[in-house]
Amino acid sequence: MTELSISTGAGAFDAIAAGPPEGRPVLLLHGFPQTGLAWQRQIAELAAHGYRGVAPDQRGYSPGARPERPEDYRMSLLVDDVVAITEELGWEAFDLVGHDWGGAVAWWTAAAHPGRVRTLTVVSTPHPGALATALRTDEDQRSRSHYMIDWRETPATEERMLAHDAQLLRALYAGKVPQDSAEAYVRHLRRPGALTAALNWYRAGRPDGRIGVIDVPTLYVWSTDDSAFGPAPAQETERWVNGPYRFETLQGVSHWVPEEAPETLNRLLLEHLRAHGEYRTAAHAPSPDSPKR
Repeated sequence: MTELSISTGAGAFDAIAAGPPEGRPVLLLHGFPQTGLAWQRQIAELAAHGYRGVAPDQRGYSPGARPERPEDYRMSLLVDDVVAITEELGWEAFDLVGHDWGGAVAWWTAAAHPGRVRTLTVVSTPHPGALATALRTDEDQRSRSHYMIDWRETPATEERMLAHDAQLLRALYAGKVPQDSAEAYVRHLRRPGALTAALNWYRAGRPDGRIGVIDVPTLYVWSTDDSAFGPAPAQETERWVNGPYRFETLQGVSHWVPEEAPETLNRLLLEHLRAHGEYRTAAHAPSPDSPKR
């Protein structure tokens, strides 16, 4: 495992990487409240099979790419970061993996740049269109998502999360994230400005645009004990993918899939990558923007 600094027009992104530089490139996007370290088990497994895995600390998590305004964390800019990072790495096409907020960015990136995303793997986070439908129609999902409204308060949320030796922040990992990783995340987010930047992802407002269906081969992994995303949007997600689609449910696993069930996720990810090794969406006609009926 090596550490990188990836310079872009939006700033410098810290990252961890492994695998041969000439290996098939895979970009892995973390969520809240974590860093690229969340993918260390996946990157190690990818490297062992000849892939080149890179997991950046995303906008706000990297000190060198940390704007202060919430509006600088809107979705279109987060997608631009993915494009800029992969261009700096020299990747014309790449496989994209995301969890939590990183999963949301991955969905939007695959929709906006299908010619560059070879395959898509999303863990936990349903397609944004499926989530929007569930928030309108499913009381269970509305209840699960209510925390996002509370977290938009500033600076009250930062104060609550960091009070009493970051007790609330530590509690978010629910004992499912390895202790050394959880401590690394807490140390990272206690640094001046870091937690506010991470919370600005919630404060940026609605995405500036609409997302359509996904044409690239997609693996979606959801777990039954996920506190943030319920079964309604997970099952609805299939309607928003027109490309080859695989939906896997992990029984008894919490939201923190990459770290709680790394062996299972690694197996599914490698199967997905091998199944679609030469897929190029540019050769396929784009699908309609609306979900399947």
